[in-house]
Amino acid sequence: MRTWGCAHPLEHNRHYSTTDVVDTGRFEYTLDPGRIAQRPAQPRDSARLLYTPDLSDHRFSDLPALLRPDDLVVINTTRVRPARLSGTRVDTGGGIELLLLDQIATGEWEALIRPARRIRAGVVIDVAGAHFEVRSDPVDGRVLVATESDVEATAAAHGAMPLPPYIVEQLAQPDDYQTVYAQVPGSAAAPTAGLHFTKRVFDGLMRRGIDIAEVDLHVGLGTFRPITTKSIEDHHMHTERYFVSARAAAQVSRARHDGRRIVAIGTTVVRTLESAVKDGDVREGPGSTDLFIKPGFSFSVVDVLVTNFHIPRSSLIVMVAAFMGDGWRTSYDAALARGYRFLSFGDAMLAERL
Repeated sequence: MRTWGCAHPLEHNRHYSTTDVVDTGRFEYTLDPGRIAQRPAQPRDSARLLYTPDLSDHRFSDLPALLRPDDLVVINTTRVRPARLSGTRVDTGGGIELLLLDQIATGEWEALIRPARRIRAGVVIDVAGAHFEVRSDPVDGRVLVATESDVEATAAAHGAMPLPPYIVEQLAQPDDYQTVYAQVPGSAAAPTAGLHFTKRVFDGLMRRGIDIAEVDLHVGLGTFRPITTKSIEDHHMHTERYFVSARAAAQVSRARHDGRRIVAIGTTVVRTLESAVKDGDVREGPGSTDLFIKPGFSFSVVDVLVTNFHIPRSSLIVMVAAFMGDGWRTSYDAALARGYRFLSFGDAMLAERL
């Protein structure tokens, strides 16, 4: 049976400095495909939650009780765009699939195209009457496309959810791959830690007096891909766009000045907040980030992380290792031994910063 990654011994309680050259193999582990969740827990907050400080088992509905009343919880309100579009080449009638990733400054869209063979700049693709012109030759399956049609309307009417390749079952409902608080379309993938939230969890946070702040980072597909370089230092991090409102910036800054903990719901929130820091405070406004958080990184904002269990050798595991040291491996070993479900629709863990 095929497995993800391979077992790799890691010295316990080792910490890395920013000058270490760290082998990517240190972020591997064995993941049997049968452990990859194919559908969300029902109800969502019945997903399991590993509390890593003492490795105790909980349900996500227990999250409010595991936090402190003065904590500030930060969520990512991005919405996944149904950006997988099926169309035909206008010149040949051959079937083509486009996966729209992000709009760039020129107004063109970065997209994955398949089959990429024989695609060249100038090819026009028809998607239910909307024409997309390929503006660049494919590079690793990526192209630039342009259209005069309303992309959001086309995607909403004719697009499918861009599920990760390890999810092979069809969604029961399209919104299964959206958080209940999703707002602004723009992501190619869901901020998966947020998939476990329900009204019951929010009500529990409110009863505990725990405040909520909202930021927005549009998640790209690169965030889930394994690192292919031998050293993590050689990995080129993808870029993602984010937005921090004036209200959210004020909430985070006030909490930090008051000595309260910042609880990030997902790695995308960590990346947003740690990218938006300037002169000691989280600043409002739009931005883009290629920040690669790896062991030795000095965290300025986030104290607690709620996150799912990630793909071996991914930049997400490297971030978790930066956040909690080699405790990440102890936690993953416990989750594997206890039958936790992994990846996007899988269970979660709550970690405190090293």
